[in-house]
Amino acid sequence: MKAKELRSKTTEELSKELLDLRRAQFGLRMQAATQQLTNTSQIDKLRKTIARVKTIQTEKGATK
Repeated sequence: MKAKELRSKTTEELSKELLDLRRAQFGLRMQAATQQLTNTSQIDKLRKTIARVKTIQTEKGATK
């Protein structure tokens, strides 16, 4: 997800997006631990997207 798309969302939508991304990250970590994940670059992409959401939240002043 691009930063421009994230900036157009409200703080509540960003919080929900962050929660969804963290759940997806957990699922990918479990797949990696059980040797079921074939494309390990997904974990890095998801981690960067989470950081992007957190950065936008900080810009908006809604840290959580």
